[in-house]
Amino acid sequence: MDIKILHIDSNHPVLWDQLQHSGFINHSDFSSSKEEIEAKIQDYQGIVIRSRFKIDKEFLDKATNLQFIARVGAGLESIDCDYAASKNITLIAAPEGNRNAVAEHTLGMILSLFNKLNEADCEIRTGHWNRESNRGHELDGKTVGIIGYGNMGKSFAKKLRGFDVEVLCYDIQENVGDVNAKQVSLQEFQEKVDVVSLHIPWSPETDKMVDSAFINEFAKPFWIINTSRGKNIVTADLVTAMQTGKILGAGLDVLEYEKLSFETLFKDTHTPEAFQYLLKAKNVILSPHIAGWTFESHERLAQVIVDKIKAKYFA
Repeated sequence: MDIKILHIDSNHPVLWDQLQHSGFINHSDFSSSKEEIEAKIQDYQGIVIRSRFKIDKEFLDKATNLQFIARVGAGLESIDCDYAASKNITLIAAPEGNRNAVAEHTLGMILSLFNKLNEADCEIRTGHWNRESNRGHELDGKTVGIIGYGNMGKSFAKKLRGFDVEVLCYDIQENVGDVNAKQVSLQEFQEKVDVVSLHIPWSPETDKMVDSAFINEFAKPFWIINTSRGKNIVTADLVTAMQTGKILGAGLDVLEYEKLSFETLFKDTHTPEAFQYLLKAKNVILSPHIAGWTFESHERLAQVIVDKIKAKYFA
């Protein structure tokens, strides 16, 4: 078996080492342009990526011998999945690899928001001892709502088992609820929840899903956490809701303004007004798309990809 694999992003060494040990032929190219990769992709049966560039129709047309695309991450939105499937190319992702990391990050954001930890820390460091203004909220007694009850949503719900909370989930798939979360209609979800956590992919159905109309359907003011995809929230509408008190606080690991390959947001000369608000707001926690990016998940993601590639050829 001569299966040649092109790695176009660096990953944990276990991925390369275990594939090589299993008899696959590894090549790497971390610097060439998309056009340069396209010029040689016909020589490969497999490609391993993270988020360097889109695998589109043009790319796939030139990948005449490609048998699989493995993305070392949870989602496949950077790939033209339908066109790849029409060419009988197997698509491999690894949501199992970083679901625990995402769940812990989500919980950390909620607890930090509720207890104003970031704000209190900054004030202490600048010589301010403000106890009353930093009085927090307890998670116990609240209703936590999870939108998207797949790998990430289920892992987060499991983390909540130590709290005295009601956990509801909403998903377009039927019968996904379990012992950790009760599946409900969107109407019931919007009537009851105090905290909303997004765990959905970015797709035509979820693009800009959380907008003013969506937010205003909630019966109570609520906190929102987004560790899924930035474009699932209309940032300007989020800010408006925060200014009116409809949204009490936000934990955002992902932002609408992100680039596909995670370049810094601060290279642009113009900072959107809504983003400027988020940067200054005390009831906002921001992180640079790192919820699933722990030391442990770095290795686990690679291991999941190895296992799935080997299963394709050795099952």
